[in-house]
Amino acid sequence: MTSEKTTIPKCVGVIIDGNRRWAKEQGLLAKDGHRKGIDLLKEFARWSFDEGVECVIAYVFSTENWKRSKIEVDNLMKFLRSLIKSKIDEAIEENIRLRIIGQKERFAEDIQELFHEAEEKTKYCTQGTLALGLSYGGRAELVDACKKAITEIDSTQLDTLTEDSFSKLLWTNELPDPDMIIRTGGEKRLSNFLPWQSTYSELFFVDTYWPAFSKEEFFGILQQFARRNRRRGQ
Repeated sequence: MTSEKTTIPKCVGVIIDGNRRWAKEQGLLAKDGHRKGIDLLKEFARWSFDEGVECVIAYVFSTENWKRSKIEVDNLMKFLRSLIKSKIDEAIEENIRLRIIGQKERFAEDIQELFHEAEEKTKYCTQGTLALGLSYGGRAELVDACKKAITEIDSTQLDTLTEDSFSKLLWTNELPDPDMIIRTGGEKRLSNFLPWQSTYSELFFVDTYWPAFSKEEFFGILQQFARRNRRRGQ
């Protein structure tokens, strides 16, 4: 990067949009686009951690994605199984901590076990944290946090509930809020991604489909981020 590497975000959120459209334009199947997209996500995490980013939160599979065709969802589940199995050792080797955020209980038991294995085996890795949003939806996360507040906090303590303590009830709990969020694929909305955590995130929307997103584009966004004045209401 250039000398503008003075303000590096601590946490980057990314909405990986455009896998299927990219595949269609290439004359490929949707599953090929998803595979290419996951391969790029691994590269994106490396680019980020090499630049000093500590955490990447990726929107991989939303709560709404369950509504896709059964064939596509089944293919995604098969791909998810092979992905997690094959990448645990790779993450350990690269010293990358894996976190899964979302409705884990909606997945088959064997996939849930793989999630647990991935988090346990990489929990002491320190190069950076890659959090995968799987069956993630921001509204569902907030509802879940409210339920926890009602059931886990003594009624006499509800008046002392703060924004910080509420944040600890979210699926992201110990993860930092994203300083910036990138969405590829041309859409200009967050689509239920981290509504609580993104309050002060700098937003970047690019037309490039996710599988074609380049290192040069990412570095250009980091340079734009460094030039922004983040006043946070002051």
